[in-house]
Amino acid sequence: MANRILIKNIKSLVQVRDAGILKVSGAAMKELPCIDNAWMAIDNGLIADYGSMIDFPGIEDWKGLEIMDCDGKLILPCYADSHTHIVYAGNREGEFVDRINGLSYDEIFARGGGILNSAKRVSEATEDDLFEQAMVRLKEVIGQGTGSIEIKSGYGLSVESELKMLRVIKRIKDLNLIPVKATFLGAHALPLEYKNDKAGYIQLIINEMLPKIAAEKLADYIDVFCEQHYFTAEETKHILEAGKQYGLTGKVHAEQMSHFGGIQAGVECGAISVDHLEYCNDADIELLKNAGTMPTVLPGAAFFLSLPLPPARKMIDAGLGIAFASDFNPGSCPSGNMNFMMSLGCVQYKLTPEEVINACTINSAYAMQLSHEVGSITIGKKANFFITKPISSYGFIPYAFGSNVIESVYLNGVKQ
Repeated sequence: MANRILIKNIKSLVQVRDAGILKVSGAAMKELPCIDNAWMAIDNGLIADYGSMIDFPGIEDWKGLEIMDCDGKLILPCYADSHTHIVYAGNREGEFVDRINGLSYDEIFARGGGILNSAKRVSEATEDDLFEQAMVRLKEVIGQGTGSIEIKSGYGLSVESELKMLRVIKRIKDLNLIPVKATFLGAHALPLEYKNDKAGYIQLIINEMLPKIAAEKLADYIDVFCEQHYFTAEETKHILEAGKQYGLTGKVHAEQMSHFGGIQAGVECGAISVDHLEYCNDADIELLKNAGTMPTVLPGAAFFLSLPLPPARKMIDAGLGIAFASDFNPGSCPSGNMNFMMSLGCVQYKLTPEEVINACTINSAYAMQLSHEVGSITIGKKANFFITKPISSYGFIPYAFGSNVIESVYLNGVKQ
C-alpha cells in the first residue's frame, strides 16, 4: 500500500480540474487551472486533497504520513501517451540513413523496409525478447513523465505474430505500473504473402485474428492505417465495424501521407481518435466538430519524416480539442519523450504552453478513455504525477527543449 504523503510549498500545482471535466476544446485549451503556493495530499495511491498553503491542513489530521517540501518546484499530472508502438524488435536506423540519402518512405517500404522490416524482426523474436525490449522503452518514457500509455500491435501481420505482440502488451498491462491500453493494428500493412490478395488478408484479420484476440481479451481498440498503398476508407470502415462486433472501439491512422478519407471513416465508425492528420482539411475539421472523436497530432512523426504539419492551430481555433501523442516506434518516431512533443507543439505549431499541456494530459487521456482516472490533478484520480526541478513556470518545460526538467516521477503515489 502506498504511503500517505503530504506535499507542501508546491510552487505551482498544474492542471487542477473538477472530476466532471474529461477533455477541453477550442478556447478552453488556452486555460490551465493552477494553484500557486499549494499543497497536495496522497492517500492509498490516489489524490486525496489539495489547496493553497494559506489553508494548509494541521498535521494532527494526518497520522503516519510522509511530509515532502516542494519549494520552488512544480507538480504536473503525468503525460498520457495515447499512440505508441513500443513493442518491437531491434531498430531501423539504417532506414534513417536511407532517408537522409534521398529515399522516400514509400521507396523504403517497396524494397522490404518500413513496417515489413519490423514485421520480419518481430516474427523472429521470442515473446520474452519483445517483452524485455519493450520494458526498457516503457521505463524510459516513465522517467520522462509518461504515466499512462496506449500500445499497438501491427508489426506482426500474421495470426501468430499479432497474438504474440498483444500477449506482450498484456504482460505489460498486468504489471499495473501505469494504465495501459492495447490496440490491435493487424491492418497496418499487407504482409508479403498477401501482396496480391488484400481481400484475403482482410478476411484473415476478421475471421481468424479477431476471434482469437477477443477470446483471450487481448485488446481494447482496433486500428487501421488508412492510406494509399495500405487500406482504403471503405476497407477501414469494414475492419472497424468487424472490431466493434468484438467490443473493440476504433482508432485510425488518418491523413498522414495524403488525404485518403481516414478521418471521415473514423468519425462514421465512432472512433475514439483519429491520429496523425498531416493532410486534414477544412471539411474534416467540420466533421470532427460534431463527433466524439479526438483529433490526435503526433508531432514527433511529422518532425522525423519531414512531413507537412497537421493544422493543429486551425483545429483549435475552429473549436476542436486536440490531443498530442508520441507515436514512439522504430521507423517514424524513435522517441516517446512527451516533453519534446510539447516543445514541437509550441515552436512548430504555434500552440501556447497551456494548449500543449492540455493536449498531452487531459485530452490525450480522453483519447484512450482514461480521463476519469488520469490526466489532471483531481481528487480521486491516480496519484500519477511528476515533480520538476526548481523552474520559473510551466512554460519553461517546452522552452527548455533539450533539458530534462523532471526531478522525480510518482506512480500510484510511489516515487519511481
